Amino acid sequence: MEKLTDEILMARVANGNLDILKILFDRHHNHVFNFLFKMSGDRMLSEDLTQEVFYKLMKYRTSYNNGKFVPWLFTIARNSMHSHFRNASKQTEELTILKFNPTINEAEQKDYSDLHLAINQLEASDRELVILNRIQEIKYEELAQIVGSTPGAVKTKVSRALKKLKTIYFQNS
Repeated sequence: MEKLTDEILMARVANGNLDILKILFDRHHNHVFNFLFKMSGDRMLSEDLTQEVFYKLMKYRTSYNNGKFVPWLFTIARNSMHSHFRNASKQTEELTILKFNPTINEAEQKDYSDLHLAINQLEASDRELVILNRIQEIKYEELAQIVGSTPGAVKTKVSRALKKLKTIYFQNS
């Protein structure tokens, strides 16, 4: 069971075998949490939204149409995050800056902190693309499905976002 693809497992979940959802959760909950945490900067909110994503995955399992699983999962994560901020009347630009990581040395800590400060200064749409593509390592084709665009357009947007990030990063250093 562990060697089956995400798509096969999700098809079985869609057909009512909810026990298999645990395998998908084990495989992907850290990726979803990390994405949500990097977007929001709020650990508790990210934990809550991660749970909500997998609840929605179970609830709307019959809407899975045998496509790629990861883009479908991250579309749910994106929509959950956007719904949360819309419902809470908050704007994603008001997100808090990520906390220091005590497990790395002081020089690395500064670089890490400066990078996260720069990422947080990007517009939400650019920040989302950078995090999904460069940190979560989602390919352009899958990212295009998530954001409802074409792979070429997404590649261009990511490239432009990275140029903005580079400019912001080196202005602050």
